[in-house]
Amino acid sequence: MLRAESLQVRIAGRVLVSNLDLVVGRGECWGVLGRNGAGKSTLLHVLAGLRRPDSGRVLFDGEPVEKMSRRDAARHVGILLQEETRDYWGSARDYAMLGRYPHQRGVFGPAPADRDVVDRALAGMDLDAIAARAYRSLSGGERQRARLAALLAQKPDCYLSDEPLQQLDLPHQVAFLDWLAGESRCRGSASLMVLHDLVFASRYCDHLLLLFGDGRCAQGSRDEMMTEENLRALYGFSLEVRNVDGEQVFLPARSDSAAQL
Repeated sequence: MLRAESLQVRIAGRVLVSNLDLVVGRGECWGVLGRNGAGKSTLLHVLAGLRRPDSGRVLFDGEPVEKMSRRDAARHVGILLQEETRDYWGSARDYAMLGRYPHQRGVFGPAPADRDVVDRALAGMDLDAIAARAYRSLSGGERQRARLAALLAQKPDCYLSDEPLQQLDLPHQVAFLDWLAGESRCRGSASLMVLHDLVFASRYCDHLLLLFGDGRCAQGSRDEMMTEENLRALYGFSLEVRNVDGEQVFLPARSDSAAQL
């Protein structure tokens, strides 16, 4: 589905990604882990065709993403950016309807089928009761859910999401991740998302890409990547491993200064 070949990405003269070969296949869920500034957001921009790599190429089903029209690319690859706008003029429903734009064929606005898709996405993000409210009047978490609803209404083959869980409370974090898991099972869609929560990365991702911020990357199955050794090297921070009902959980080790409080 989505393939990166010999990808190199630099920003401000600094190499973030070097010689990356990556294949995100149908039905797979990838998590991207790394410290702040490691290049996670920049890599997603490159994979979505919003930024050119310094070398290498990105393909969707064998076609270079950069040669696809923006509308055609958006039918196949959807991206949730980390940045958000607060100045959108319309309602939460209007915002979610933006996700259907790549699929609309006529000149008379969305078809009933588009409205049905948006209604389901709004309900999935628990926004149906406030869908008529002005987007700018929503709280930060509600705006994030509207942005997620737009992505879900887009129904791309591959979901790219940059910190999708930011500003969400626990029930809505789980709701979004469950929706992606359902899309994978029912439609064979793929997803690649930047995460900071190791519990969710372990529970929902079957593959992980680790970015070390100096060009080095590591990738593999969740079990291969999510080890104490790998995570300590990635974050430069000690972790404690706990077993909870047969599930391995990684917790930040208590620092000496915290222990003295």
